[in-house]
Amino acid sequence: MSSTTRHRLSLAGVLRLGRPSDIWFKPALSAVAAVAPPNLALLALGRLDLAMYTMAGSLCALYGHNRPYAARARALARVVLGMVGGLAVALLAASLTTDAVVLVTVGALMAAVQKAVCDATRIGPPGNVVLTFISSASLFAPQSLGQVPAHAGLALAAGAWAWLVGMAPGLLRPHGPERRATAQALDAAAAYAATGGTAEGHARARAASVTAVHAAWQSLLAAGARPDRTRRTLERLLIRAEVALAAPADTDPERLRAWARDLRGAGPVSGIGSPHDPTGELLGVDTELALPRRPLRHRLAPLAPIAVRTATGCALAGYASLALGVGRPYWALVTAASLYQANVTLTWSRGVQRVVGNLVGVLVFAAVTPLAQLHPAALVLLCLAFNFGAEALISRNYWLGSVCVTPMALLITEFARSQDPGRLITERIADTLVGALVGFVAAVAVTNRRAGDRIEHALTTVERARERADRLLAEPHPQPRALTTAGRDLTAALADLRATADAASGEWWQRALPTERVVLAEQSGHRTLAATARHRGLAPLDHDTGRTTEDVRP
Repeated sequence: MSSTTRHRLSLAGVLRLGRPSDIWFKPALSAVAAVAPPNLALLALGRLDLAMYTMAGSLCALYGHNRPYAARARALARVVLGMVGGLAVALLAASLTTDAVVLVTVGALMAAVQKAVCDATRIGPPGNVVLTFISSASLFAPQSLGQVPAHAGLALAAGAWAWLVGMAPGLLRPHGPERRATAQALDAAAAYAATGGTAEGHARARAASVTAVHAAWQSLLAAGARPDRTRRTLERLLIRAEVALAAPADTDPERLRAWARDLRGAGPVSGIGSPHDPTGELLGVDTELALPRRPLRHRLAPLAPIAVRTATGCALAGYASLALGVGRPYWALVTAASLYQANVTLTWSRGVQRVVGNLVGVLVFAAVTPLAQLHPAALVLLCLAFNFGAEALISRNYWLGSVCVTPMALLITEFARSQDPGRLITERIADTLVGALVGFVAAVAVTNRRAGDRIEHALTTVERARERADRLLAEPHPQPRALTTAGRDLTAALADLRATADAASGEWWQRALPTERVVLAEQSGHRTLAATARHRGLAPLDHDTGRTTEDVRP
């Protein structure tokens, strides 16, 4: 057997359109609500040249839509501060030097930091791309040192408005994110239960359901330490999803799907699912809320290879663009930064999507430029329309969203002054191709050699979590809270193992992955999870009783 793994770069399915997300309209409407008031106010004042700075704050409204509102408030505040901080650094650099090589270097280093921090904090879509777009573009904006505070202040004010826009839906649907996460877990558990635990491919469905259940528990934990009646009901429904994982043959998938549909509706959740908790402990959620989180520096350490890739790829893409005569090569830098995913294979797919989306988007910009130049109001309205389109379409496929992002980004450059459309189009095409090519070469060259080490660590974590649960199961009368916490730790470890294995499997020139060990660890871990569920009375002791989730023992 070869000591390394190699992967083919396929085009199959890269451009295929998927289903829109459950909440595709929320980030789309939030983007419009956050961008429109500042831009219209600047239009009325005749100062659209300042719109780039308010856009920096307004685009923060794109973040945090899957988080419970208590957690969203904190996440959005951090995004706003990160956005304004990155903008301030970029403007400061632009005011101190006009050397394009220095500015590209600064932009590449900032892109690496933004990528690492966004991945470590798991901020979610759109990740580091928007932050890098704003900071990179600002590096090449004419700036004086005295203007920096006022321009950063505009971004901060628009960011405060974006924070309010992001939090506003909580007034009408305060548990919306938790309900959606629980519904997704129920649907995933139903998909696994429908296989009966025996159909071909059920292992992948089981891994997906474990990940969805784990994500739903994390959503409930992030909601804070004040559980109310609604959250208790959601916790009980997640117990039902765990029942399906423990005993899929004894689960009614349609009942799980019906609960999921009810959660996605507008009605109360009090009448959904079982009125009581079979464990009497609600899985120790309150205990887990008191557990400390890992420090950020510990979460950043495994991301060093991705940060190095990002810095190297962005810098080389920017230098190559400068060599081709592009005066403001920020788009090449942003293109390279947007490529980097968990592994080289996924980076390749994102590169293809980015190139296709940008090239089509340039054609769209060429078509709408005459309309945009008719009046500043038309320019603002077109930007709002592309803002909505980008967020509405990007969940179908990244390239489709890029078709709207590209003309929007080009139109933003028109806010400060009218520019030659032909030159803009030519430079954007050149930057896209250079950024994608150089960025991908950097991804191949900077191999993530820690991927194998991370699998070993994940395997060790699963083994330790399983052994702890097995020791508790061997006790005559294990404490319910300790047993449920051990089960949750094992669930999290299994989810992390699957994510780590998937990421490592797409890396090039790695030593052969311990695929058999991963499969065996997953199988033994799931057997232990099933045993903990049965011990707590969540599932039948046999699989031949024909009972469903409504028949679990109290």
